[in-house]
Amino acid sequence: MQSRSLELLVGFFVCLGIAAVFVLTFRVASLDSVGDSGTRYRVTAKFENTGSLARGASVKMSGVRIGRVRDIGIDPETFQAVVTIDIDGARNNIPADSSLKILTAGLLGEQYIGLEGGGDDQMLKSGDSIRLTQSAVVLENLISQFLYSQAEKPAAEGKKP
Repeated sequence: MQSRSLELLVGFFVCLGIAAVFVLTFRVASLDSVGDSGTRYRVTAKFENTGSLARGASVKMSGVRIGRVRDIGIDPETFQAVVTIDIDGARNNIPADSSLKILTAGLLGEQYIGLEGGGDDQMLKSGDSIRLTQSAVVLENLISQFLYSQAEKPAAEGKKP
């Protein structure tokens, strides 16, 4: 009898462990809105550099997630990155002159899009394009600019009359 109850207890903890891994997987993958059947509308924006922005990345306004990155592609004419964004349909009051920035969560964290509201009377609607964008800051570019500026200082000091 004790063996049977021990088997049931072990089975219960195995099921609990599998459920915990399932929930953790969705949290890590940022799919905490699975099953959400809310409406969404789609907008696009062009960036010079998207850094390591990926499909499924969050779109946040004032720190609140309002959407997700649906797709990232290249415009064949301008060779800029075209980012397609799905915004929650309940957020239908975002001004059309809003701006987007690619930001990083923490020093080396994942990248996401930050949306800053504008002041236009017209609101964003499905199919619109956001024109005011700021590309990702690439850490390697900042380091190389710093090193290049430091290398120029001694050369400039040596040329003093």
